[in-house]
Amino acid sequence: MGEADRCVSDWLVKWAKARPDQTFLAKRGADNAWIRLTYRETLAKVQALGQALLERKLSSERPLVILSGNDLEHALLGLAAMHVGIPYAPISVPYSLVSKDFEKLRYIMDLLQPGLVFAADGRAFGAAIAASVPAQTEVLVTAHPPEDRPAATLYASLAATVPTPAVDAACAAVTPDTVAKFLFTSGSTGTPKGVINTQRMLTSNQRQITHVLPFLDDAPPVLLDWPPWNHTFGGNHDFYCMLYHGGTLYVDDGKPLPGQIEKTVANLKEIAPTMYLNVPKGYEALLPFFEADKQLRENFFGKVKLLFYAGAGLSQHVWDELDRLSVETCGERIPMITSLGATETAPAVLFANWIMHSAGNVGLPLPGQDLKLVPNGDKLEMRVRGPNITPGYWKHPELTAAAFDEEGYYKMGDALKFADPSDAGKGLLFDGRVAEDFKLATGTWVSVGAMRANLIASCAPYVQDVVITGHDRDEAGALVFPSLEACRKLAGSDLPVAQLLTHPAVRGVFQALLDQLARESTGSATRVSRALLMEEGPSLDVGEATDKGSLSQRMVLKHRAALVDELYAEPPSARTLVARR
Repeated sequence: MGEADRCVSDWLVKWAKARPDQTFLAKRGADNAWIRLTYRETLAKVQALGQALLERKLSSERPLVILSGNDLEHALLGLAAMHVGIPYAPISVPYSLVSKDFEKLRYIMDLLQPGLVFAADGRAFGAAIAASVPAQTEVLVTAHPPEDRPAATLYASLAATVPTPAVDAACAAVTPDTVAKFLFTSGSTGTPKGVINTQRMLTSNQRQITHVLPFLDDAPPVLLDWPPWNHTFGGNHDFYCMLYHGGTLYVDDGKPLPGQIEKTVANLKEIAPTMYLNVPKGYEALLPFFEADKQLRENFFGKVKLLFYAGAGLSQHVWDELDRLSVETCGERIPMITSLGATETAPAVLFANWIMHSAGNVGLPLPGQDLKLVPNGDKLEMRVRGPNITPGYWKHPELTAAAFDEEGYYKMGDALKFADPSDAGKGLLFDGRVAEDFKLATGTWVSVGAMRANLIASCAPYVQDVVITGHDRDEAGALVFPSLEACRKLAGSDLPVAQLLTHPAVRGVFQALLDQLARESTGSATRVSRALLMEEGPSLDVGEATDKGSLSQRMVLKHRAALVDELYAEPPSARTLVARR
């Protein structure tokens, strides 16, 4: 691998000289037109903001905290902080705009003790700021400064700061071990942990990825991207990929949700990406639009060289449809690949960069990383070591110590198995989370990851997610989070949720699917014997879900214990679906 680059800012300085007039960042403005920043403009704004941050004497003990989502001001402030060696922490937006109690946000503020807090709109984030940010802490906003905050500043005033030689001096002092940012884990297993991200982690991981995706060096890549920057997928993997390779990042203001996916569709009709990265639900949400709109298909598949998914397994029917559409549109199949990583690994650890036709294979270790597989019960637990691994959790030495083994390997908590035990070169298969598996009362182990993946795939498109039950019970069951949109199509009516899930057409389909799965099962370890359809979605506040849409098996089971009891009640309740074979 050789030595990674000193810091992320070296890339910005490089491209500001080599490609000064090329667009680096773009986002739609209030008039729907694209606001663009070239590399030259980006560097100038970063230097001005860097001076303003230095004047506030920010540091790792008084970092910059960003509450709002992906926009140009967020990007520039984050780059400016790293440019002058000041860590920053982008925080999950739902902690401010969805949460009812702001408990996680208050915890993060207490841990970080920020010297400056940024939110794009002081009015929208006003309640969160009032509940979590100390009165003496300076708050920075793009618009609508909170009236009750004596220390409130408009972003425009910071952007007008004139840089001094102190900015270049501070940048020169940044080393590979300088803390670049704090990224917080989702908190789906408890309190969010502040993962230290160093410059070395970010720069080495981009170099590692380039070894397996060398085409990125052929021409400046173009990416339209929505994943939030408080997550390592969007904020590290995607954002720094564009900066490392001198590419262009269009900030997508859409999301894979009803009412918001339409914005992504409009953007993709205009912007032709050379690579496209998304979560599986994102591809699934786009499929109906690809089917219906020839112009959209032609623009999307016209220049794209690679499709990438991460965060979960891609349903086979979605994979097959994307293959078919790409062949029909441009005459060839666009490679679909994936990777496996974590917030603690910056993020990529394993990468599958060869042609595949189904989900499951997560590839091989990236160059410069060591992978250790440790027997854990009947599984192989994944542990990794390399330059892209975090040094630990901010102000939590006990959590840091527990996260690494005696040889310095980070314990991922994931299980892997060989795609071909006789040939390791054929890659590794994701084999679930080690801590999620359980035993039935019979002593039989249930592999939660495999059962969950099979249930979701077999019940597509009617299921969004499931949680597997059965610890110390006689049989495995499932709490099912249904796709309400798909269920409404079955019912042919826009009924309230409780009535929708008891509609004969909906229950009939789920009963048939459960029966079919039971007939195909090979025993109690693979059979879902009963299921309950969830009327309420997973809660962010109690840790059942994260803002990226993933579920915590443990937290759902904890907070829905009464529903688990209902699931196993005898005789079964009227809502319980029992498999028939």
